[in-house]
Amino acid sequence: MTVTFTPPSLVATDAYHHSRAASQNEAAAKFAKGQLLDALNGSSDVQRILLKAAAGAGKSFLLRGLVRDAIAQPKCLRVAVTAFQNRQLWPLATSLGNDVGKDSVYLWASKRVFNDVPDWVRAAASVVDSVKAIPQDAPIVLTTTHMFGMTRQHVRNHFGTTFHGDHRFDVLFVDEAWQLPHHLFDKITYIAPIHVGVGDVGQLPPLEIAENPWRGDPGFNPYRAWPTAYEGDDTKTWATELPAVWRPTGEQLGLWRAFYPEWESLNCVAAPGDRSIGLGSLSGTAKAVWESVATGVPTLLEVHGLPDAEAADVDLPLVEFIEGLLDELFTAGFTLFEQKYNDDGTPSGKTNVGRPGSEPDDPLIAILATRNQAVDDAADAVARLSAKHSLTESDIVASTVDSWQGQTNGITIAIHPLTGAFELDEFNSAFGRLAVTCTRATHGLLMVSRPGLDSLLQQAPARPGTPFGEPGNRHLPRQTHQRILASFARGTVTVTPAP
Repeated sequence: MTVTFTPPSLVATDAYHHSRAASQNEAAAKFAKGQLLDALNGSSDVQRILLKAAAGAGKSFLLRGLVRDAIAQPKCLRVAVTAFQNRQLWPLATSLGNDVGKDSVYLWASKRVFNDVPDWVRAAASVVDSVKAIPQDAPIVLTTTHMFGMTRQHVRNHFGTTFHGDHRFDVLFVDEAWQLPHHLFDKITYIAPIHVGVGDVGQLPPLEIAENPWRGDPGFNPYRAWPTAYEGDDTKTWATELPAVWRPTGEQLGLWRAFYPEWESLNCVAAPGDRSIGLGSLSGTAKAVWESVATGVPTLLEVHGLPDAEAADVDLPLVEFIEGLLDELFTAGFTLFEQKYNDDGTPSGKTNVGRPGSEPDDPLIAILATRNQAVDDAADAVARLSAKHSLTESDIVASTVDSWQGQTNGITIAIHPLTGAFELDEFNSAFGRLAVTCTRATHGLLMVSRPGLDSLLQQAPARPGTPFGEPGNRHLPRQTHQRILASFARGTVTVTPAP
């Protein structure tokens, strides 16, 4: 059956690209550097610097630059870099080690995690499992917030004071700052007098809100992201946004803007046409679907005629439909082409090429779903496809949305969180969950669903946007869902079940 896709009604037609977009982040970084150096040198009383990023804004690159800027200052002896998860620190430790030298960068892992640290991290940074193994003059120390929170006395006993009062570090850098709840941040504020938080304001927090004994008390919510307590009129906090993103295609920018509508501007380094997907010989439904995905425009396909699902978000027939599309794609063959850029966003003239078997840094394809049971079904499909087409984890993976936070892949195939639902609830309408789902892909996004998304949103009562004080519209109201759907090319297909 032929599928016809209608183009999105929400399109970014006024965007900046290449160096014109990248220069906006560079300007924000220069302002942040000035604020940090003034705070270190005592000419400013700013204690917190917050850099808000959209997904794929290159925030880790900016964070590394600020770390280098800090340790180069005469009044900065030592800095700490932390994040909620060990895996978030590994690429940071590697990049910093490559920048300033292995002997200057110490990744402090717990004894439980020490053996899991990859060899590529150990090649670039010094990896230790005890604070006593860190030289007292080490300029950069990385460890998780959990480790810093548990070992306060050990940290104070091991390191001497720095240039700023009775602190052991001059600056505390927090990566993925909006992922860290305030009650965990409170345990590590002792580290340094200056706190720099960098992160995506639209991601999932590490802790689900669940049953909150403080619910109903607007003055105290331990599960909110810690930077939200200091935004607004706090005179000792300086905050800014990074107004450009590097990850998406230029054709995806309308979707990115749908998640950050309150931002003054949001532009994309990649211009339309800078990324493309080369397709082999396809036919029928698969041809129409993959040609739509290959345009770079986010694509939503509603599938009619499937057998009933077990539950709204555990849908084996829908997963098997996805498996069929992927089987045809791998049989036909495909290639991902990507324009490479210089650090300032100008095209380098070089092109990255990825295809099955090329062992790319990021997986070519990721299948994402919200529930573990749905991902189990997707993992079974991946195993069958891998056996048939001799694929590896570099070619295709399956994951929960929550676990894939912070990851990047070429093409995303995702089951819409609202598929089959009869109401909007706290889980299926969460801002962060849908934002992570939609913002992982560098080349193409295919969202699949049972029919009925529009009628669900027309009939469902609107939910409050920020009932727990989280940043942005973390729990999406009905109207926000509708705005996001407007950024997709949309099509429908009816399948005939096999007898």
